[in-house]
Amino acid sequence: MRVITGSARGRKLREPSNYDIRPTTDKVKESMFNIIQFSVPGAKVLDLFAGTGQLGIEALSRGAESCVFVDRSPEAARIVADNLRATRLEARARVVRDDSLAYLEGARGLDIVFLDPPYADDSLEKAINIINRFDILNKNGIMVCESEDKKVLPELPEDRYLRREYVYGRIKLTILERLDT
Repeated sequence: MRVITGSARGRKLREPSNYDIRPTTDKVKESMFNIIQFSVPGAKVLDLFAGTGQLGIEALSRGAESCVFVDRSPEAARIVADNLRATRLEARARVVRDDSLAYLEGARGLDIVFLDPPYADDSLEKAINIINRFDILNKNGIMVCESEDKKVLPELPEDRYLRREYVYGRIKLTILERLDT
């Protein structure tokens, strides 16, 4: 696992010692950032269910203004902090050890939210509903969701739309966008 491009390009990232954290594969991450590349520079980012922090770190490396990394796991928080130090991106980052869904209720003013929760539960649906209910995204803000390919996401309010879904084997990327209304 490495940073693909930007200021920290090629830096290796620390991975978990167990399988409680499921990192996004480099292939899926590269595709994801090709899709959202023009939204990243200057963006305020939230890496929810951060795990290793690789999605937020990739965004910072590519010019995002800031990123908050949220995960309730002490091991995940340590890994994210270590990876931020290794990439020298910690000045524009904050690591929060908290329940991801609870954290969302106080979040505001975000341009990109990465949602890559455990596949086995309904955290993705809950997170999308909270983001929509509390109006967390700025205009033209996006949610980048990673899930199993068969996952059906909740209906969206009128000012949100499904930009596109991409399937990579058994992994689905869904890009949801807030319209500039």
